[in-house]
Amino acid sequence: MSDTYVLVHGAWHTGAEIEAVADGLREAGHTVHCPTLAGNGAGDDRAHTGLGDAIDSAVRYIEEKNLTQVRLAGHSYGGMVISGVADRIAHRLRRLIYINAFVPLDGESLNDMVPPHYLTMFDAIASANGNAVMLPFEVWREAFINDADLALAQAAYEKLNPHPYRTFTDKIRLQKPLAELALGKSYINCQQDIALPHSLPWHPRLSERLGLFRLVECPGSHEMFFSNPRRLAQAIVEAGRD
Repeated sequence: MSDTYVLVHGAWHTGAEIEAVADGLREAGHTVHCPTLAGNGAGDDRAHTGLGDAIDSAVRYIEEKNLTQVRLAGHSYGGMVISGVADRIAHRLRRLIYINAFVPLDGESLNDMVPPHYLTMFDAIASANGNAVMLPFEVWREAFINDADLALAQAAYEKLNPHPYRTFTDKIRLQKPLAELALGKSYINCQQDIALPHSLPWHPRLSERLGLFRLVECPGSHEMFFSNPRRLAQAIVEAGRD
């Protein structure tokens, strides 16, 4: 049976960087869309684009393509976006899939969920770069793509783009807790992901906010979109089944 997936990228990415995973889903017979969020496209205004703009762009993409029964997956920062989308157009969705992603409460920002050392680093980088943030390579290499060799880590890093910092500092507004949405929910936990330290983990600290949810775990880092896209595609299929 063919299902419809919309894959929402994380910070510093565009839809292009997640196409390798999308191809794995397509090979399994599914229809997959990989939009680029407002703020991450070429020529987008990094200084002023906020979380609401990114959410609006994802809602608009789904509505303009008249997509329904969508399995909506979000990676990392993309969890903020799919949460906002679900709050707006839950009637178009079948299931939410969080891939080592942020799961916000009403009135919470992404920065409210990260450790203090990230806030210090992001604030300094944004103030020096027109309110755009970029990961230093050493953080990317050690904490985000620790399951890749150096050559792959460098090649992947070259594909990243500066990210609008307001999307990290803006507080989301949700009409009801995500746990109360009448949607299927899944959480994919990549077990070697240390983009957030294991003392402040993705799962179960954030995943349990979904209420009733399906847990799918697999070996890999935060950036399996580069390091093991086929295995991540398999996990998404497992997470997306009815």
